[in-house]
Amino acid sequence: MNTSTPVIVLSPHHHGALGIFRSLGVLGVPVYAVEDGRFSPPLRSRYCRDVFPWNVRTAAPQASIASLFKISENFSTRPILIPTDDGTAALVQEAAEQLQEAYRFPILPRGLVYRLSNKRELFSVCREYGHPTPETVFPQSRSEVLQFLEKAVFPLVLKSIEDRVALGQTKVAMHIAQSADELLRYYDTLESRQRQNVMLQEYIPGGDDTVWMFNGYFNNESDCLFAITGKKIRQYPISRGSTSLGICLKNETVERSTIEFMKKIGYKGILDIGYRYDARDGAYKVLDINPRIGSSFRLFVSTNGMDVARALYLDFTGQPVVPGKLHEGRKWFVEDQDLASCVAYYRSSRLTAGEWLRSFRGVEEAAYFALDDLWPCVMRTWELFGLALGNMFHRPTEKPVRKSDQLSRQPNKLRKQT
Repeated sequence: MNTSTPVIVLSPHHHGALGIFRSLGVLGVPVYAVEDGRFSPPLRSRYCRDVFPWNVRTAAPQASIASLFKISENFSTRPILIPTDDGTAALVQEAAEQLQEAYRFPILPRGLVYRLSNKRELFSVCREYGHPTPETVFPQSRSEVLQFLEKAVFPLVLKSIEDRVALGQTKVAMHIAQSADELLRYYDTLESRQRQNVMLQEYIPGGDDTVWMFNGYFNNESDCLFAITGKKIRQYPISRGSTSLGICLKNETVERSTIEFMKKIGYKGILDIGYRYDARDGAYKVLDINPRIGSSFRLFVSTNGMDVARALYLDFTGQPVVPGKLHEGRKWFVEDQDLASCVAYYRSSRLTAGEWLRSFRGVEEAAYFALDDLWPCVMRTWELFGLALGNMFHRPTEKPVRKSDQLSRQPNKLRKQT
């Protein structure tokens, strides 16, 4: 394997990025980071060659593009660029014509990354190509919410249309409302701009194990060179979060339908997609699509060690991608998140001590701990200890409710009564 081409990882601030360093670094690939937080746990990996200080997530796009061009001058060959979140993925695609002079990366049809990462656009794409997805509405005002509630069936899911929100605005956390009153209470707490960023989606009944995932890599002809399916065992936060414990399992329906869907829309590169199985009609319905590498990609490793990061690297360096076979039953988990989720599952009587112990059978890899690369785990433990200590000594005091605040809330109450 030729490992001379360097890799640049954009904004490696979560455990998925650590997986990239380890997956490629252990093969001898020189992997570098573009990040401003040098004490971020992934950056302490022995496989991270160096860090170029820059915050791509918050800097102006043109400034980030100029910075990336300057970074590329450190290499004699064009590095492969791997973004790790929606913001950096969008930046790379929006500036693809400029950046391809200095870097290698899959170039998608114009606007496709935005259409897949923005949930309003994603709903439209699924409808356009006949791909199942939950029924969803996008209210523009409180009156439209009230109008929708006249015929709504509960529970309902509220979440952000787009995660790339304006600086200073609070992201709309995913919330499952059991009643009209609960939904309105939550909606009324949102900042004015975020009310334009909220969507209401039907809730598909079922446990966390009804959530299936597809991880794959598509070449420049939109042919799938590598694909593995699996599902969540636990997630954090429970019922609505990211994978904290997952398992690789074969699902031909999810694999086949995803490959066909991506071929139709001309998708290229790494894909992370989540489905929920709806027992009411037997359909697997798209929950979200990440047009980039996902934080749980190291769950999806085949029998020969192939994953999406390696598939991308091999394809872009002109080497054959040998997909290997599905490692049925392989498990992967995120240590701190799974511990927190287990406590929540136990408190809600959805997990016993025996079930918790048995659930770790088949675990082959952890997000942070690795015997040959201990510092990221040490740094993550120290980071969590610092957060816990900070919460202990800086508990927010309850502020008294001012009379003006009480008066400002009355109109909402009156509208609810009417």
